[in-house]
Amino acid sequence: MAEDSIINEEVAEEVEEYFFNTADIVVFGVFIAGLVGFYLYKKYQESTTVTIKPISLQQLKTGVVESGLDVVKRMQDSGKSMVVFYGSQTGTAEEFSTRLCKEARYYGVKAMCADPNEYDVETLANLRDIPDHLAVFVVATYGEGEPTDNAVNLYNFMKNEETDLHGLNYAVFGLGNSTYEYFNKMGKDMDELLEKRGASRISALGMGDDDGNIEEDFCSWKELFYADVCKRYGVSKCEDNMNIRNYQLVEHETMHKSKVFTGEMGYVGSYASQRAPYDTKNPYMAPLRVNYNLCSDDSARVVFHCELDIAKAKIKYDPGDHVAIYPENNAELVSKLGERLNTDLDKIISMNSLDEFSTKKHLFPCPTTFRTALTHYIDITTPPRTNVLKELAQYASDPNEKEFLTKLASNSVEGKNEYNNWVVKDQRHIMQILEDCPSLAPPMDHVVELLPRLQARYYSIASSPKVAPRSIHVCAALVKYKTSVGHTREGVCTAWLEKMQPSETDEYSVPIFVRRNQNFRLPRKATAPIIMVGPGTGLAPFRGFIQHRAALITDGREVGENVLFFGCRYEQQDYLYRDELKKYEADGVIKLFEAFSRDTEKKVYVQHIMEDNANMIWELLEKGAHFYICGDARHMARDVHQTLIRIIQDYGKMSHKDAETYIVSMESSFRYQKDVWS
Repeated sequence: MAEDSIINEEVAEEVEEYFFNTADIVVFGVFIAGLVGFYLYKKYQESTTVTIKPISLQQLKTGVVESGLDVVKRMQDSGKSMVVFYGSQTGTAEEFSTRLCKEARYYGVKAMCADPNEYDVETLANLRDIPDHLAVFVVATYGEGEPTDNAVNLYNFMKNEETDLHGLNYAVFGLGNSTYEYFNKMGKDMDELLEKRGASRISALGMGDDDGNIEEDFCSWKELFYADVCKRYGVSKCEDNMNIRNYQLVEHETMHKSKVFTGEMGYVGSYASQRAPYDTKNPYMAPLRVNYNLCSDDSARVVFHCELDIAKAKIKYDPGDHVAIYPENNAELVSKLGERLNTDLDKIISMNSLDEFSTKKHLFPCPTTFRTALTHYIDITTPPRTNVLKELAQYASDPNEKEFLTKLASNSVEGKNEYNNWVVKDQRHIMQILEDCPSLAPPMDHVVELLPRLQARYYSIASSPKVAPRSIHVCAALVKYKTSVGHTREGVCTAWLEKMQPSETDEYSVPIFVRRNQNFRLPRKATAPIIMVGPGTGLAPFRGFIQHRAALITDGREVGENVLFFGCRYEQQDYLYRDELKKYEADGVIKLFEAFSRDTEKKVYVQHIMEDNANMIWELLEKGAHFYICGDARHMARDVHQTLIRIIQDYGKMSHKDAETYIVSMESSFRYQKDVWS
C-alpha cells in the first residue's frame, strides 16, 4: 500500500507541472490501466496459488506429513467424544466405521468417522483433553501386510517411537482374509503400537475374516465393544428401533446440466474435459480399442484380453502395476429397482449430510440422479449386511416379512444361521430381497444411504510400456455362475466389459487410473534370474515381465534367465496367450513349464511341475533369482509356497525352520514377491 501511495503522489506532481495533450492522456491512461491490471493479476495469483508447506527433517525421518485438519478441534466444535478412524481400500472398513458411529447414538454417544488422510495425525495425542473420549481404529490389511493407502500416514505416526499417547482410550477392529500370509497384520500392529505408545485399551482387539463371515465377525465384536463402552463410561443402550438417518434427500426442480454429475468421481464435467493427473478422484476415460476372448469357443470359461488407449493421457506405468477400472451396474437391474420402488430415476437430487461438521458433505457426488447413482456410485449386487435388513424391516407392511427380516438382522444363533443361508450362501442382492418380500416398500433415498459404494476393480497390468507405451493391457476372467436357488450372478466389471465390442461404428471408454505396486517389481539388475508362477489369469503381470525382458534383449542388453510355470485346465481350450508364449520359448526368451490339470487322469498343477524341476529352481535361487507368485491365494499360492519350502529344504540340506528363514530372507531383500487374491 505504501508503494501505491508514492506512485499516486508522483503522478499528481506531474499533472500539476505539465499540461497534458491528447497523446499524453492516452499514454497515461494505458499506464494506469496496466498498473490496475498488474495489481489484480497479483491478487488473483495469491488467491489461486496452492501453498506447499515445507517438509521438515523430522517428518522425513518419521514418514508423517501433516494433513492440516485438527481432529480434536473438529470434535470439540461438533460436540463429539468418539472418533472412528478407518483404513479402507475397498470400502468395507469405511462402511463398518459408519455403522459404528451410527449405532453410538443408541448409547447417547456422539461419534464421528474420520479418514486419517484428511487429518494431522499428530493432533491425535491431544484427544485426551476431551472428557470421556474414545478413539476407535477400524483398519484393513492391504497387499502383503501393509496399511491401506489412506492409513499410511497414521501407521507411520504409530511406528514413531517418539509418539506419546498416554491418556488416550482406544479400541481396534481389523479386517483381513485368512487365506493371506499376513492375516490382519494391520489390526494386530495398530493394537500393539497403541499400547506401546501408552494408550489404554478399553475393548479387546476384534478381527474380521473375509474368507469366512466378516459380517458376523464384526457384529460379534461390536456387541462386546459396546458392552465395554457401557461399563467404562456408565452409559446404557436406549431403544435401537429409531430411524436414524445420516443424509437428507433434496430434490431439485431445475438445474443446468453442466452442474449435474453423470458418473464422475470427484469433479463434475471431468469426463468431458479431461486433465491430468489421473487418480481415484479423477480417472481417465480410456478408449477401449481391443476386446476379445482368449479361450476357445468350446471352453466353459471366458477370459478377455482388453487394450485401453492411454496415448492422450500420457499415463505412466511399470510391469507389475495395477489398473483400476470403475464399472457400471447393469442398466436393466437399475431400471427394475426404480420400478419396484416407484421412483423417478431421472429426477435431479442431492443426498446432503445432516452433520454440518462432517467432511463428507454428500453421500455420493451430487447433484445427480438416482439412475446415475445406482449405475455408478451404489453397489446393488453385493448381498446386504444385517444393518441394512434391520432398517429396511420397518418398511414391511406384512408382519411376517417384518419379523423375518428383523430375525435375519438379530444376534441370535438362529438369526445368524438364517442370514448366512438365505442371504450370504444364496447371494441375494437388494432387488431379489425386494422381490421375495413383496410388502417391503422403503423409500429409494434410504436404500441408497444403506447400501455400500460401488468400488473400482483392480487388475494386474498385462503389458510392458517398452512394448505398449500407448496402451494398457488387461487379462480378466468373466465371473458368471448360478446360485443355489437358481439366481444368475455376474461380476459387475467383467459382465460390463463383456458387452463392449469396439468396432468402426461402436466406440467405448472406460474410467481408469493406475495404482503403483512397488511390492511386485522386476529386479533392478536385468541380469538377475526370475522364476514366475502364474496359472490362469495369474499370468497377466508375467506377460508384462516377459515383454519387458524381451525388449531388453532386443536392445542388446544382457538379461538373466526367465522361467515361467503356467497352468490351466485344458491345453486346447483355455491356454492364455499360447502363441505368444511359445514364440518367446522358441526365441530363447523364456523357459516354459506347463501344467494342464484336466487333460490327464491325475490332476497336475503348477506346484507339481515345480517339484519336477526342483534342482533347477534351487540352482537359480542360489544365483540370486527372484521368485514371483500371482493368482489364487486360497489354494495355489499356499501350495506353491509349501512346495518351495520343500525344495529349499531338500536341495539346500536344511531343516523346515531354516527353509522358512531362507524365504523370509528372500522377502526382506524383495526376492520373493506375491500378487494374489481370493
